[in-house]
Amino acid sequence: MSAEKNKEDEQSPGLFPIRTVSELTGVNSITLRAWESRYGLIEPIRKASGHRLYTQEHIDLINRVVGLLDRGMRIGQVKAEVLAESTDDSDSTDERQNNWRRYINSMIAAIIRFDEHALERAYSDALSHYPVRSVTDNLLSPVLKEVGLRWQSGQGSVAEEHFFGFYLRNKLGARFHHRVKNQTGPKLLMACLPGDLHEIGLLLFALDANDHGFQTILLGANMPLEEFPDAIKKTGADALVLSGTIEPGSEIIKRDLPRLVDSLDIPVFLGGNVVASNFDDLKKSGVLLVGTDIETGIKQIRKQLNFDG
Repeated sequence: MSAEKNKEDEQSPGLFPIRTVSELTGVNSITLRAWESRYGLIEPIRKASGHRLYTQEHIDLINRVVGLLDRGMRIGQVKAEVLAESTDDSDSTDERQNNWRRYINSMIAAIIRFDEHALERAYSDALSHYPVRSVTDNLLSPVLKEVGLRWQSGQGSVAEEHFFGFYLRNKLGARFHHRVKNQTGPKLLMACLPGDLHEIGLLLFALDANDHGFQTILLGANMPLEEFPDAIKKTGADALVLSGTIEPGSEIIKRDLPRLVDSLDIPVFLGGNVVASNFDDLKKSGVLLVGTDIETGIKQIRKQLNFDG
């Protein structure tokens, strides 16, 4: 088996080798193989070379499994839960899953029609039945992802994305404004990469970090990297958390990020879609990668900062 063939496999568009998946999810490769062979939880794509390759859907599923295990569920129960979630709503016995799917469908339909009143009705009704954390995890995050997929596939439009983004930014901004402000945990300075205007994921991450006891300072979208050293000095931040949804360009990844990391004496974390697609170059830059899953990312930051709050 040639090195060239291995390299070709690992560079397949939208597919990621096991070492990348292991680092993004925090699950070691031995465990991933056991979940595949012993429990049938994960079915990676096997190339002619024999290498396992994973899609973003596999990564999302692995993060889901980790979350269930962290809540005390046994691995056998996890498999049953995952299989139940994969069935059609009409065949599912889990009424809660049906409810979330209905809420998601209602919000997507409202977004397509640019109907803010319908959007508000679905969101408010969900909040009246479920805790805000559940609404964020089971409704807002899936809708945000689905809107992005619609835009990428050509089914949706930039106007849809902007409409929902503006609505959600106002909702999450209000929650961020009224967040608990007397937290005593490590202080996180948070912002989007230069040129990235997609700050919704960053807002969701900041709210979750605050719920876990972190102090959060949000700088928002499109932050020039050269501004961070002064901001870190003035705020006394313990870590810098960056978000990247769109491709930032090779100069930022290969030149500007390494310079930033070298200039700071605190860790720099990066999450978002750009992590998986630029994994090797970002690893060389010195940033600490946390992927796209909020819960997994918070866990990795807590471990790195030795914070048990």
